[in-house]
Amino acid sequence: AEDALYDLPPLGTGPGFVSLLHMTDCHAQLRPIRFREPSVNLGVGGMRGQVPHLVGEHLLKAAGVRPGTRLAHAYTYLDFERASRRWGRVGGFAHLATLVKRMKASRPGALLLDGGDTWQGSATALWTDGQDMVDACKALTVDVMTGHWEFTLGMKRVTEIVERDFAGGTGSGAAAHRVDFVAQNVKTNDFGDPVFKAFTMKAINGVQVAIVGQAFPYTPIANPRYMVADWAFGIQDENMQKTVDEARAQGAQLVVVISHNGMDVDLKMASRVRGIDAIFGGHTHDGVPVAVPVKNAGGTTLVTNAGSNGKFLGVMDFEVKGGQLANFRYRLLPVFANLLKPDAEMDALISKIRAPYESKLAETLAVTDGLLYRRGNFNGSWDQLICDALMDVRGADIAFSPGFRWGTSLLPGEAITRELMMDQLATTYS
Repeated sequence: AEDALYDLPPLGTGPGFVSLLHMTDCHAQLRPIRFREPSVNLGVGGMRGQVPHLVGEHLLKAAGVRPGTRLAHAYTYLDFERASRRWGRVGGFAHLATLVKRMKASRPGALLLDGGDTWQGSATALWTDGQDMVDACKALTVDVMTGHWEFTLGMKRVTEIVERDFAGGTGSGAAAHRVDFVAQNVKTNDFGDPVFKAFTMKAINGVQVAIVGQAFPYTPIANPRYMVADWAFGIQDENMQKTVDEARAQGAQLVVVISHNGMDVDLKMASRVRGIDAIFGGHTHDGVPVAVPVKNAGGTTLVTNAGSNGKFLGVMDFEVKGGQLANFRYRLLPVFANLLKPDAEMDALISKIRAPYESKLAETLAVTDGLLYRRGNFNGSWDQLICDALMDVRGADIAFSPGFRWGTSLLPGEAITRELMMDQLATTYS
């Protein structure tokens, strides 16, 4: 079964072939989890009935996936309880590491891109100030990333990680691995100076590849402004165009963006900015099995989004001829924990990270009698449980939940442990 699902030969090897792997919005989930995809995804105006606002049977039809299959379970909410019991848990960095190694081994020069929302979302990420995920991502061999919830660790901590941990070059193994943190749309409030590199240039099989970063543009609005008090964000289409033009002027034959805009914003940006070959998107947790082509004044841009919680790995193969993109192939591979043997080194690292907290994480608080999930346009059953608890325990007359997209799922009869509760609540400012 593993060979059938993950036997994905590259589009080609040798000069002119480039492969990029993409993960996003893992929200610090190091161990395998359950995650229910949405049953509602509202598309407004012209986006109604369009990707990414297709769910269930409609998404399967658009992707050409047969209902009732393992892939159908990965991409949709359909018959979630029964399917999840049958097909098992998804994600987990030890299992993801196995898949990343397999894809990189078959694709010389392949890079792993991380779309952000990585250092937040679990108890251990909160208690270690994100260090658990920094160490795990270096061991996973993430090559380039951008951010969003990372910024809720504060400017000082983010800068420390980028300048110290991600610099690499010292020690051996994962400690020496270097990660480029890129974000063309983050500048200082006073003089508008760039806070991070706008892009990084990589030579892959004779092709100059520019990877541009697009951090979440609304960070000071969606999260407390004081955490990024000295930094300005925004979509900044005009600066994106300048950045793409600069990369092309420096010899880039392939230009991609690692984005945390959300897919709707990525689709709009793709229609406005020329010269981007592909956008690897995040933020909205859309597990979209296809690359969406978007026309613009300079040609066509491919837009993808690779889901969340370590549940998927996007694999994009390019062929570049005559200095421009000639062909591509995209697959969104689900990470099924019972099909991928856990990588021993990553598994050992995760056990080491969790060891000081295991007894606290495993504490049983309750047993759920219904399906608990977080993902929805407005709320999920986890949100309702949290609000009910706030009113019951704290005596509140009204309770609110932000309705975050992040947060794992539980099946009826499963224990609500402190770890699983913290999957819903672990923010640095609550």
